[in-house]
Amino acid sequence: MKQKVFQIDAFTDKVFSGNPAAVCILDHWLDEWLMQRIAMENNLAETAFVVRDGTRYQIRWFTPETEVDLCGHATLASAYVLFQYFDINSDTIEFYSPGSGKLSVEKGPDGYLTMDFPRDETIEIEGSREMVDAIGAVPVQSIKGKTDYLLIYSTQAEIEAMTPNFHLLNHLDCRGVIVSAPGDEVDFVSRFFAPQSGIPEDPVTGSAHTTLTPYWAKTLGKTKLTARQLSARGGDLLCEDMGKRIKISGKAVPYLIGEIDL
Repeated sequence: MKQKVFQIDAFTDKVFSGNPAAVCILDHWLDEWLMQRIAMENNLAETAFVVRDGTRYQIRWFTPETEVDLCGHATLASAYVLFQYFDINSDTIEFYSPGSGKLSVEKGPDGYLTMDFPRDETIEIEGSREMVDAIGAVPVQSIKGKTDYLLIYSTQAEIEAMTPNFHLLNHLDCRGVIVSAPGDEVDFVSRFFAPQSGIPEDPVTGSAHTTLTPYWAKTLGKTKLTARQLSARGGDLLCEDMGKRIKISGKAVPYLIGEIDL
C-alpha cells in the first residue's frame, strides 16, 4: 500500500524556516498504532492525518511519541495541502477534531491562511520552584492553561537567552511550557518547550497562541496582535482575540511530496 505524504513548512513564506509538519490525506482511518509509527518515523513535531467526512474533514495529530488534542501548525499545513493539491471549491475548510471540536481554516487573497480555534481557558497560579529550576529564570507571572503553562517575562532578551533543563522539564505535569515577553519588533514573542511530547523545543506552536493571544490582548489593550516565535527556525503569526475563539494566521510553503510504503 502506498500513502502520499506532504511535508509543509508552516508559519513562514520560505523553506527551512517555520515549523515543518507532515500531512497524510487518507481515504479512511488507519489503525492508531500505525499512525503513531508513521509519526515516529517522520520524526517531525507533528504528523497530521485527515479523512474527509461529508462536507468537512476529520483531523488527528501525532508527535513522535503521542497523540495530541490540538496542533496549529499541522492544521495550517493540512489546509494548505487541501487547498493546493485537492479539489476544494471553497475558501474555507471545516475540520473536526475529537479533542478540540470544530476548527476552520480560511484562505485569504494575500497568501495567509487563518485558523479559527477555541480560546484556551487559563488561571493565574503561584510559580513553582520546580518550574523555575527547569526554565532557569524567574517569571513575573505564571499562568496555567488546559495543557500548558505560560510564564511571562519582561524582555525579549530574556526569552532569547533561555537555556532550559530539558531533563527537569520532562518531569513537569503538562504538555509543555510557553515562555513569553513583549517583542522588540512585534507585539509579543515566545518559545515553547515540550520534551514530554517528544519535542524539546517546538519551532512555531500555533496552539500555544490560543493561550498567548488572550493574555497579550488584555495586557496590551488590543485585539489584533503580531507575534514571533523565537526558535532557531523562527516563525511569524498574526493573532486576533475574538472572545471565545482565537484567529491565528500564517503562511505555508511546500518542502516535499513523497510516498510511504506501508
